Amino acid sequence: MPFLQKPGHSYQDFGCYSTGSVDYPDIAQRVGEAVASGSFDHGILICSTGIGMSIAANKIKGIKAALCCDAFAAQRARQHNDANILCLRGEDIDTESALEIVRTFLATDFEGGRHTQRVNKIRALEGASQD
Repeated sequence: MPFLQKPGHSYQDFGCYSTGSVDYPDIAQRVGEAVASGSFDHGILICSTGIGMSIAANKIKGIKAALCCDAFAAQRARQHNDANILCLRGEDIDTESALEIVRTFLATDFEGGRHTQRVNKIRALEGASQD
């Protein structure tokens, strides 16, 4: 993927490798576990709407996956929420828009400050009882 190699990002493609139907939670799990373990700083997941990937990835402890439909959402996901996985819709989005979202997500840092307390509250929810 030359787009990611240009700015010096390392990456691994976790699939899928065909146009056939695939169980997206399997891919979300592989990417989520790779990010949660520290093997990668960020992940990118794509499915038709991005919703299923987002839901599945957010089940993995340590993951903050954000479905972003534009560059502003990608910027805020990183700045305010320290999102570590970008979820994109694969349908009804042009290539340049998708690339702009990815560029923005990867180039934006977490602001910290007042957002740290909020992100810590999100992390605490991972251990909360869900009766």
